[in-house]
Amino acid sequence: MAENNEKKPVQIMETVLRDAHQSLIATRMPTEIMLPILDKMDKVGYRAIECWGGATFDASLRFLKEDPWERLRKIRDGLKNTKTQMLFRGQNILGYRPYADDVVYKFVEKSIANGIDVIRIFDCLNDLRNLKAAVDATNKIKKQEGRGESQVALSYTLGDAYTLEYWTKMAKDIEEMGADSICIKDMAGLLVPYKASELIKAMKEVTKLPIELHTHYTSGVASMTYLKAVEAGVDIIDCAISPFALGTSQPATEVMVETFKGTPYDTGMDQNLLAEIADYFTPYRDECLKSGLMSTKVLGVNIKTLLYQVPGGMLSNMVSQLKEQHAEDKYRAVLEEIPRVRKDCGEPPLVTPSSQIVGTQAIMNVLMGERYKVATDQFKDLLRGNYGQTVKPMNQDIINKVIPGEKRSTARSAEATGRTEPELESLEKEMKQYKEQEEDVLSYALFPQVATEFFKYREAQKTGVDAKKNDKENGAYPV
Repeated sequence: MAENNEKKPVQIMETVLRDAHQSLIATRMPTEIMLPILDKMDKVGYRAIECWGGATFDASLRFLKEDPWERLRKIRDGLKNTKTQMLFRGQNILGYRPYADDVVYKFVEKSIANGIDVIRIFDCLNDLRNLKAAVDATNKIKKQEGRGESQVALSYTLGDAYTLEYWTKMAKDIEEMGADSICIKDMAGLLVPYKASELIKAMKEVTKLPIELHTHYTSGVASMTYLKAVEAGVDIIDCAISPFALGTSQPATEVMVETFKGTPYDTGMDQNLLAEIADYFTPYRDECLKSGLMSTKVLGVNIKTLLYQVPGGMLSNMVSQLKEQHAEDKYRAVLEEIPRVRKDCGEPPLVTPSSQIVGTQAIMNVLMGERYKVATDQFKDLLRGNYGQTVKPMNQDIINKVIPGEKRSTARSAEATGRTEPELESLEKEMKQYKEQEEDVLSYALFPQVATEFFKYREAQKTGVDAKKNDKENGAYPV
């Protein structure tokens, strides 16, 4: 508890414009839904509003036919007093492969130039070497521009290697790396209340950096976890306005504000203002439920998350993969195989993309009736060290079976995959016919095919000519 009732208001980071709708409606909230409410959200006094990064970039281009950079600029214009925040996948930026450092630097630079204040950077293996380029870039730009904060997020997980000593050492290393704050990113809702209290106290003893806690409601304990974490001294908690809270999203903002009212942790936020924001999002939630975009399946509590330490998204992927193979009866066998596969490959946290890699391999092991008879390319890459280093050593027998005699890397992911030379210039050459703004090169770098489709669509909107309908042989266009 706060000493002698001294005031220590907890700060709230609002996730409705990014993680909340990523978790509940597959990142499908369009910009036009966001803009009308920004003025009210700007008056709340949030620590920050998360509105970009994660899967929003891909989803904007792929499904919503929106330019993500344009979304960011519009949100920035609407938030005069509140910091904007994004999620950044370390050396992978927002894509699915490691990029050379020049692309990482340029992406950070353009994110800040277009309106991002806080960049939350994580790596699926907690290999801090994969975060360094992004942290260094943010710090360099902050020196030049006076804007931009780097926050390093640790993917929270359970296992023999993940002791209090492990987490406190990581906190010290992050401070030494020059980050502005630390986030404990509990994507599966595995952090239970009293463990949260223990973890925050231990980390607070070794670092002066602000600590933020991010969790999901999937396992049903998240609000209690926040209560204990705040009492233990956590500085910021991630919440979602109630129509987009709970289930696989975050605890509700209004509930946490009410919880700490009149205590030393009082947020000072106005419930009437929050109610207006909730009222704004409620009809959109109803619409999503009606259309099936929001499934009631993601709104309940899934206690299996705690029993099997498997994130909710990974469980639903697994169920659909087994359905496709007409092998639903193998569900329990796969659940039991997941921890074994995870142990074989060095006990990585289960977060994008390691969760998919481990989950798919566990399914293959069960369906084939022999472990590692067949291995996916991604699993082989994980064993090769192409994603970076795991906390524990991998099982040598499995390495010998899956990638016999192959050379393994101990370097960070960019080096392990041969991305040692600058690649921005060659990417720009590849896509120069579509380039309307510098940012387009970065969109293309992350998602070449999806971005190219979007650029063609954008062109068609402007000219009224759809390139897909061209009759290339006769050089004609249907009128």
